[in-house]
Amino acid sequence: MKRFLLTAVFLSSSFFGFSQQKEWTLQECIEYALDNNISVKQSQLDVELADIQISDAFGNFLPALNASASNSWNTGLTQNVTTGILQTQTTRNFSAGATAGLTLFDGLRNFKQYQYAKMAKLASEYSLEQMKDDIALFVANAYLQVLFNKESLKVIQAQHQITLEQLERAEALVEAGSLPRGDLLEIKATSANEVQRMIVAENQIEISLVSLAQLLLIEDYENFDIADRDYEVFGSEVLEMPVSQVIDAAEEERYEVKVAEMNTELAEKELEIARGAYWPTLGAFFNYNTRESGAGRFISAGLDPDEPYRQIGFVESTEEIVVAPNMVTEIGNPLPFFEQLQLNDGISYGIQLSVPIFNGFSTRNQVKRRKVNVLRSEYQLEQTRLDLEANVYQAYTDARGALKAYEAALVAREAQLLAYEYATERYNVGMTNAFDFSQAKFNLENAESEVVRTKYDYIFKLKVLELYFGVPITALKF
Repeated sequence: MKRFLLTAVFLSSSFFGFSQQKEWTLQECIEYALDNNISVKQSQLDVELADIQISDAFGNFLPALNASASNSWNTGLTQNVTTGILQTQTTRNFSAGATAGLTLFDGLRNFKQYQYAKMAKLASEYSLEQMKDDIALFVANAYLQVLFNKESLKVIQAQHQITLEQLERAEALVEAGSLPRGDLLEIKATSANEVQRMIVAENQIEISLVSLAQLLLIEDYENFDIADRDYEVFGSEVLEMPVSQVIDAAEEERYEVKVAEMNTELAEKELEIARGAYWPTLGAFFNYNTRESGAGRFISAGLDPDEPYRQIGFVESTEEIVVAPNMVTEIGNPLPFFEQLQLNDGISYGIQLSVPIFNGFSTRNQVKRRKVNVLRSEYQLEQTRLDLEANVYQAYTDARGALKAYEAALVAREAQLLAYEYATERYNVGMTNAFDFSQAKFNLENAESEVVRTKYDYIFKLKVLELYFGVPITALKF
């Protein structure tokens, strides 16, 4: 039973440790960053605001409907609405109404504002995609930096293992009197130096992992690690194309150009909206209103007994009546609430035309401002294309140079490997000392480190160039 419990504890702890030590691939890092990065989330909010702006613009085509109601009490010396005499009284008055309005023509500004809103949403979506490309590129660079640091540590560890083997052999030869003690001390110094460099390399790995985790907004730095894989270098068809073809593809695919083009179209649409203010505005309206009062008693009168009587006002007593006696047809309590609303309602409707004649040059100056904005956006578009062309040239040159540097590093490593093998043979037969042998091994280590550095430098710069060509970062596989 005790053995079973110990085994269960060991398996559970091993599973817990395994679950905590997740190894992230490049694809997972990029996808996680795109889902959690704050800048990406802010750009997504801009797209949502653009949807709201479209809804606002569409609402301009719909009629506006507003209702109002008021109920008030007045106490004190006021004029009697029936007699015209000032008297102290308390009155209550209720009124309600509804108004509908519809813009029939406003120089097509509503229609153009709706077009503007849809274009603004498209520009927001382009900006969001550009932000995603930038974040993905940052993540890829940080990820490759971790891989480079890990590969560098492996190079030092491999050389240190050889040094330990040489150290063991040298100690035996020194004890046998076949090797000077100075050679043993030289190998020990080399071993100590390699231990120091391994410590530095381990620190660099930890720092680069923390930087990547911060970029991904992951707080658990201690348990964060990436998949330790050896990525092979493959050629790219992009480098075999003329740079002009890459530039043409970049102008069609890159979102910074699309954003600049859309900003130009938006500026032109704003100019059209501003010019619409020169045109007259035609609108239609409809109003319904009614009222009710619940103060005192009422009188109603009419000149013709056959004519339906109408309510004149309210009084507290018959002594307050000062109208002609032959006009009074009834005196009584206030009519019911809804009956008064029905008797006192009314409607009004019509059309309204507003013609701009002079408004202090505001419309003309607004049109001038929009023209300036159009020119500014056109200049910005031209500058964006020039910057893109320069960036593509730079990326193209960097990728080709990185490939040549990597190929040269491979040749140098091969030469240093032959030199190291030759130095090893000479050292084993006592034809060279430990210092010369350590120097040959150190040169080989530097050559291998340079291969690792140029390898990942070429991979990153190649992916930057492919991104300009239209290959998304999320689809890249090394």
